[in-house]
Amino acid sequence: MSNKQYTASSIQSLEGMEHVRLRPSMYIGDVGLRGLHHLVYEVVDNSIDEALAGHCDTISVIIHEGNSISVKDNGRGIPIDLHEKEQKSALEVVMTKIGAGGKFDKDSYKVSGGLHGVGVSVVNALSTKLLATVYLNGKVYQQEYSKGAALADVKVIRTEEGRGTEVFFQPDGSIFADLIFNYDTLASRIRELSFLNKGITITLTDEREPNDDGTFPSEVFHSDGGLKEFVEYIDGNRESIMENVIFMEGERDDIPVEVAMRYNTSYTENLHSYVNNINTHEGGTHLTGFRRALTRTLKKFADELGLPAKEKVEVTGDDFREGLTAVISVKVMEPQFEGQTKTKLGNSEVASAVDKIVGEMLSNFLEENPAEAKIIVQKVVLAAKARQAAKKAREMVQRKSPMGGSGLPGKLSDCTSKDPAESELFLVEGDSAGGTAKQGRDRMFQAILPLRGKILNVEKAMLHKVYDNEEIKNIYTALGVSVGTEEDSKALNIKKLRYHKIVIMCDADIDGAHISTLILTFFFRYMKELVENGYVYIASPPLYLLKKGNKKIYTWNEKEREEETLRLSPDGKGVDVQRYKGLGEMNPEQLWETTLNPENRTLKQVTIDNAVDADNVFSMLMGDEVPPRREFIEKNAKYAKIDV
Repeated sequence: MSNKQYTASSIQSLEGMEHVRLRPSMYIGDVGLRGLHHLVYEVVDNSIDEALAGHCDTISVIIHEGNSISVKDNGRGIPIDLHEKEQKSALEVVMTKIGAGGKFDKDSYKVSGGLHGVGVSVVNALSTKLLATVYLNGKVYQQEYSKGAALADVKVIRTEEGRGTEVFFQPDGSIFADLIFNYDTLASRIRELSFLNKGITITLTDEREPNDDGTFPSEVFHSDGGLKEFVEYIDGNRESIMENVIFMEGERDDIPVEVAMRYNTSYTENLHSYVNNINTHEGGTHLTGFRRALTRTLKKFADELGLPAKEKVEVTGDDFREGLTAVISVKVMEPQFEGQTKTKLGNSEVASAVDKIVGEMLSNFLEENPAEAKIIVQKVVLAAKARQAAKKAREMVQRKSPMGGSGLPGKLSDCTSKDPAESELFLVEGDSAGGTAKQGRDRMFQAILPLRGKILNVEKAMLHKVYDNEEIKNIYTALGVSVGTEEDSKALNIKKLRYHKIVIMCDADIDGAHISTLILTFFFRYMKELVENGYVYIASPPLYLLKKGNKKIYTWNEKEREEETLRLSPDGKGVDVQRYKGLGEMNPEQLWETTLNPENRTLKQVTIDNAVDADNVFSMLMGDEVPPRREFIEKNAKYAKIDV
């Protein structure tokens, strides 16, 4: 026990930049890749806010060699004159003070995204170097910072006509675990912003590795159609049942609302909602207002046609959303966020605004387009029939659940531990590999569920077919989750989830990759909550075992095999190479040593950085449309390994 006295001198008061550097995750979520990319989003959000205020239409983002970033816009330029209260340049105040910025002044910005005034100063605090350049009044002003502190006063570096702000920053390697920006991740967010803010042009350039012709990879993102084009992009790999996207736009109680929607032949609901350009993954009041208006308006129209009564089915809100792709975007002056990740809108007045606008405009569309309206209603009636069949199949799943009295699946080899936090379930391809895994596992905390062959492709299956599938039933039952409510036939209850690590373990070949994709498609469409909570992983079994004398080395790809072979034998001779065609070729000890043992194994956690892109990939890879899949394979063929 320490004898040191606890007095006023023991209390530390960390202010501003010090606190950001000590607790960065409080400001940007984490210090992994997600947090690193969030720095870029915060700077870009400032430029987007200028665009929302009507002062900017062009933004440029550059990834420089060394993984530094520049973001430049043609907005008004951050003010450089003296801030009366702080007695410093307004630019320095914005860059070095938490909570400083024009976003709190409703005369400057009606609405804004980002972290509301803490964004660019947090980026500054977490960067070893930040250079702010302002083009204003025929001059170019500049100030340099390091770790949140200004290194000198604002200075004029040259005279030049033009306007705007450019922010260059180098993230701090002592803060972030990884400093390598992912081009595709940034492109996804920038594409999203271009759809959400039509008319703005955003350019992304990667200067780290030139193309064969000496130019740098670059894309220009611009949308004149806004949300209509967004829905067309999202639905690019699906077959639409209607020619045009329904677009609704209006303003109620100073809340601008935009909605675009279209129905397709799929069996899944695909809604994306945004508040001030922030993706509200957990939904909120704007989504509630949309669903309420959609159900009420379509039900009234269906009843007038008499189709539900004629077909002797009762339709619910769930039926109206099957095969629907929609984007809802609202701009709110004072958004109140709640939920686990602070991405759920809580403003009650927004539900009413969205409800009224969608209700009125959707009614007008149905009256003016009777042919398309009838197609939608017929789709809804078919969904209602399928839901009734799915309910019976779902009830069978529920009766087979652990709480239903019928016990666990016969193929499941459960673990001893009953603590979900320490328990792991391995979904293993085939009985042979399952047998090896059962012998090699640690029975205390590792459970094994063998899956027979390739599970159902849920992307192309009706709901009742999914719940009828034996392998999928076994997954539900083993996990201990319940599914379906009267309002939402796919709603997942994970309160009684039995494992907090669900590991997909398939062969390291093309068939294994296909099976992994089928299982991931199922989780993404029917158990997304498990992915969002970080419970789903993919195992990484080795491809080769190298032996020379008493030495043995496992390798996971061809490059590693070549390097390790030369390490064991400089001339490459005398090394015994065993190629694993499947998990079943390993003995239990080898499987434990390489793939099951927490001390040695590599598990890849499945995350969803961008729901739109994830949806696109799954619908493209597993859907009916062949051309997009062929294009994807051709584009990525250089990354693929083909076993002959």
